[in-house]
Amino acid sequence: MLKNKNINKAANKQYLKAYSLTEILIVLAIIGILLMMVLPNQTSVVAQAKSIEAQKMLNHLYGLQKSYNYRFSKYSSSFEELGFEVEATIDEGGQAVYKIEIIDASVNTFKARAVSVKDFDDDGNFNTWEIDHRKFLTEPVKD
Repeated sequence: MLKNKNINKAANKQYLKAYSLTEILIVLAIIGILLMMVLPNQTSVVAQAKSIEAQKMLNHLYGLQKSYNYRFSKYSSSFEELGFEVEATIDEGGQAVYKIEIIDASVNTFKARAVSVKDFDDDGNFNTWEIDHRKFLTEPVKD
């Protein structure tokens, strides 16, 4: 009688519906292929979003240069004189993606440049933005 109970319990077991390993692998492969098709399109969006950092920093530097020019009737090539705090770049352990530099500063003109420290799309070009004393913001090197 004890044996009959064990046999009946084994016979009453129900199986759950589930996906096989092959089906799961096929779905994952399809998802991977779709991701590979979408990711190259996203790199341009990432580069555009990061370039906003350069534009904002250069516009801020422009404002500081104009203020300095109103006080001293010249432009400065020193970040300290302007009161511009240069943020550490990602290769220096900071968070800035662009390195800011003042290329030219004289009595009547100035030009500043922001160069990315990372190549966003691995094509060998580093995104570059420039601003001058007329607030003319350009992108001479696109990434």
